[in-house]
Amino acid sequence: MQTLPTDYSHQQLVDALQAEYIQLMHDVEPTDDDFTLDEHLDYLNALSHAELVTETGTDDTFTLSEFMYAYS
Repeated sequence: MQTLPTDYSHQQLVDALQAEYIQLMHDVEPTDDDFTLDEHLDYLNALSHAELVTETGTDDTFTLSEFMYAYS
């Protein structure tokens, strides 16, 4: 396995992003365009580590550490 550019593994990022998605789906009425939970998980698992980090939408204001704390 390659060295990752963060302190978080691929699986940790997938788990946190899936937890965020589950929370979002509880907050809104799903549409036909939304992923099912299984589709979303498959989508996340297909992403690279860097793509997962990008998917978190974090930046200098809301850091990756804060995202992971919120959804782990």
